[in-house]
Amino acid sequence: MDDRYGADVLATGWKGHGMRELPRAAASRDLVVEVADDGFCGAVVGVSGGMVELEDRAGRRRLFPLGPGFLIDGRDVVLGPPVAAPANTGPRRTASGSFAAPDSRARTARASRLFVEGRHDAELVERVWGDDLRAEGVVVEYLQGIDLLQAALDEEPPSAERRYGVLVDHLVPGSKETRISEAISRGRHGAHLLIVGHPWIDVWQCVTPRSMGIERWPEVPRGIEFKVGVCRALGWPARDQADLARAWQRILASVKSYRDLEPAFLGRVEELIDFVTQEAS
Repeated sequence: MDDRYGADVLATGWKGHGMRELPRAAASRDLVVEVADDGFCGAVVGVSGGMVELEDRAGRRRLFPLGPGFLIDGRDVVLGPPVAAPANTGPRRTASGSFAAPDSRARTARASRLFVEGRHDAELVERVWGDDLRAEGVVVEYLQGIDLLQAALDEEPPSAERRYGVLVDHLVPGSKETRISEAISRGRHGAHLLIVGHPWIDVWQCVTPRSMGIERWPEVPRGIEFKVGVCRALGWPARDQADLARAWQRILASVKSYRDLEPAFLGRVEELIDFVTQEAS
């Protein structure tokens, strides 16, 4: 027979005998947790005065006291304050995972360029690879659409000293983007040009659902503009362009480093950077 008091009836710790100790978790920003009592689920957006503020995917925010009563991936945890990061005395890494150069001054711009189809695409590339591109002297130019690429190349043709890399949305077999890209690559500019792309309809989908705190990106029916459909499915306002701009800023803010991007997007951007930074032979 188990004697919970043991030999010494005055011994400490008898109240906790046989009780399961819950794991502890730090309330770091963007950590997604569920409140056990009422099922409210959201990402951590702030911690202050012993309270944690959570924001759900509809943008609603609520405050809860730190401590027990939270779930992470369905498992009970005790939520505590975030742990201060120790001072990093080693080499600094950029958002792309590269080691930052000791000299932070930007290199003189190369003649080579990156063309990025879409303003949001350009902002995402800047957010993750901006430090690397400045160190390499690579300028990113916003291309309003793949339809305008041929004219841009004719105006300033690429060469061995002026390589152009192009990032395109929805580069899949049979798409308009693929047909235009293949025709240009076969043309007179193809020798010093690299066109790559990701398979998704829009660059929004290149941000991982995990970093957004959602299970997956919504499927938008044909006939509905993609960004509008995504916002509606996630419960975000989508009345006008200003709402869509705010939605994008919310998505962009969830990207802290390359870990928040899909590998198919990461690989294509790295491929383009390698291409345009090759020295002319």
